[in-house]
Amino acid sequence: MEDRNTQQARETAAGKAVAHESAALHVAGEATYVDDIPELAGTCHIALGLSSEAHATIKSINLDAVRTAPGVVAVLTAADIPATNDCGPIIHDDPILADGLVQFVGQPIFAAVATSFEAARKAVGLAEIDYEALPAVLDVATGKSQKSWVLPPMQLRRGDAEQALKSATHRLQGEISIGGQEQFYLEGQISYVAPKEDGCFHLWCSTQHPSEMQQVVAHALGIDFNQVVVEMRRMGGGFGGKESQSAIFACIAAVAAYRLQRPVKLRLDRDDDMSITGKRHGFEFAYEVGYDDSGLIQAVKVEMAAQAGFSADLTGPVVTRAVCHFDNAYYLGDVAIDAYSVKTNTQSNTAFRGFGGPQGAIAIEYIIDNIARERGLDPQVVRKRNFYGVDERNTTPYGQTVKDNVIHELVSELETSSDYDARREAIAQFNRENQVLRKGLSLTPLKFGISFNVVHFNQAGALVHIYTDGTVLVNHGGTEMGQGLHTKVSQVVALELGIDVESVRATANDTSKVANTSATAASTGSDLNGKAAQDAARQIRNRLTRFIAEEHGANLAEIEFAENRVSWGSGQMSFQELVVEAYQNRVQLWSDGFYKTPGLSWDRDAMQGSPFYYFAYGAAVSEVVVDTLTGEWKLLQADILHDAGNSINPAIDIGQVEGAYIQGMGWLTSEELCWNDKGRLTTHAPSTYKIPTISDCPQKFTTRLYQNHNVEDTILRSKAVGEPPLLLPFSVFFAIRDAIASLADNRINPPLRAPATPEAILDAIDAVREKAQ
Repeated sequence: MEDRNTQQARETAAGKAVAHESAALHVAGEATYVDDIPELAGTCHIALGLSSEAHATIKSINLDAVRTAPGVVAVLTAADIPATNDCGPIIHDDPILADGLVQFVGQPIFAAVATSFEAARKAVGLAEIDYEALPAVLDVATGKSQKSWVLPPMQLRRGDAEQALKSATHRLQGEISIGGQEQFYLEGQISYVAPKEDGCFHLWCSTQHPSEMQQVVAHALGIDFNQVVVEMRRMGGGFGGKESQSAIFACIAAVAAYRLQRPVKLRLDRDDDMSITGKRHGFEFAYEVGYDDSGLIQAVKVEMAAQAGFSADLTGPVVTRAVCHFDNAYYLGDVAIDAYSVKTNTQSNTAFRGFGGPQGAIAIEYIIDNIARERGLDPQVVRKRNFYGVDERNTTPYGQTVKDNVIHELVSELETSSDYDARREAIAQFNRENQVLRKGLSLTPLKFGISFNVVHFNQAGALVHIYTDGTVLVNHGGTEMGQGLHTKVSQVVALELGIDVESVRATANDTSKVANTSATAASTGSDLNGKAAQDAARQIRNRLTRFIAEEHGANLAEIEFAENRVSWGSGQMSFQELVVEAYQNRVQLWSDGFYKTPGLSWDRDAMQGSPFYYFAYGAAVSEVVVDTLTGEWKLLQADILHDAGNSINPAIDIGQVEGAYIQGMGWLTSEELCWNDKGRLTTHAPSTYKIPTISDCPQKFTTRLYQNHNVEDTILRSKAVGEPPLLLPFSVFFAIRDAIASLADNRINPPLRAPATPEAILDAIDAVREKAQ
């Protein structure tokens, strides 16, 4: 129905900086989150009783004082769960409530249900629990030495890395330590469940995966999926922490509502939230690399060990993505990767923006950084020498051909716009003249694959309704967590129908409207749901087009929808007039839409295939100054150039890029997770866990979008911007490393760990000075 010229015109019309659909509500404090929903009569509140032991059997538990505490309505244990005591997303190893065995400090054992949250909170402290301690594994090194795994090890091979290492011109080996990260969403975990007629339940939940919440609640209660409706209008942030880990709270609230036949709300305070939920996986790497005189990598062998925590959760796909992003933007001919999912008696780690990709990619950046100093070269020279090629050296270690490589042009443009070479010289001069304060500079690239590694997750549905006043309602399977997904989907529908975006309203994700949805994750939200909504809107537009042709004798090729009007030949009418006329002639004015990403394949056992529809690219230049006496540092300037394809909404995309840069900077510098020798997380509140603030942002912060239509047929030829920019702040970490290395004329590789806290920086400074003597 639509020719290629019309489609290209619509793609060209994208790129408007439309305000976020909830922006006014956000700033006015009127946006409704789960805790803002008016409470139903008789609503009860839950507080959780948590384990104080990292690994132990429960010898006895006395909850009498909890039951008789003021305001307490009920106390629930594992025995009160009607059906399945499990909420694991893949492997069934994640109990809703501990039953005889606790596996980390903070694991929920029981739930106190009371007439107020305060009453429930006071009551849980009255429990008497007697434990028998068991040996606890609290770190990756111990777990790896004991072969303590939550999943079998993974292995990827290309070529013969062992033989290539033996014949390499130079060889280098070492270890890299990369810490985890708390998601620190502004809105904490919350679920609100209300019983409905005929054994059904309505769940309002702050979650990235409503369909999974529907399923786990049904499993826990022993009822059918169609008896559970999950509704999610918006989250106050998710970052992966609400993909699978909202399940335990949804299940506990649902069990209470089931037992009491009353509405029940479970809202965690920040301390409990951080003590219970999983984080970004910390990784430990051991590597050996071979390279020639120019720094070109000839072979690399790496062992990566992820801290999974006590259960599998999403560790399998996280580690898979780490393996598939170890190459980052570089061609690796002979490579051997062994990946371990280490079981520890800590919180079960989970999804976090990037989903393992950042951890895998930073390892190769660290290796290249080391090679450069060993050869006495600028790391930027070695990076460019190892880039993927366009027509050759363009196949990933897992067998996918890189078809859309723009990293050479993008980096070249950023080098020029950021004045990289001149600043490198100026920094060298500054460091020659200053002993205490040292500056560092780094430019790091990224290549990030977009799609779920599990092929069947790459699908989406949507509904579009046109009302007789000309307004449009769209519902789709994605969730809004502040990233602007509803705004982009509304823009897509508006463009398809030729109307103003103000005429389109996106509604809450609802499992009774679009079923079997995938998580809003893996940066696929706009790609999948935008395409599904476009499909639905296009079907309606095609019906309207045929109606005009039949009723008004118009030529199909001449009919255009634009600027709230429909025109053909010498005729035209407003969009609303057309809708009314079509309605009166019984033309269907609603439609469902569906999309599945084409061309994907993945062999999980062989770790080979084409798991990504396309790659997003980007690069950042960061300049820092480090105080070598205190280990404190400051980001002076950041220059970012990021590939968002044909951006649907540049304002939202730039916001995502800059937010990811600062969030990733926090991961690599200030956000340190600490557990004591008993397994208790000691950084469980803002007082001890430090995310970046506005004062940590650089005074010079330049962000631009690289002009690049996606070669694949994505929604309006755009590219995902959720996760890829999280790799941009690698440049901050390596700029700090560059500043430290200047203390020994860039001859010694600083053993800097991440996060690069002042303590870590001072340790690296001491090591460099000691080795330089």
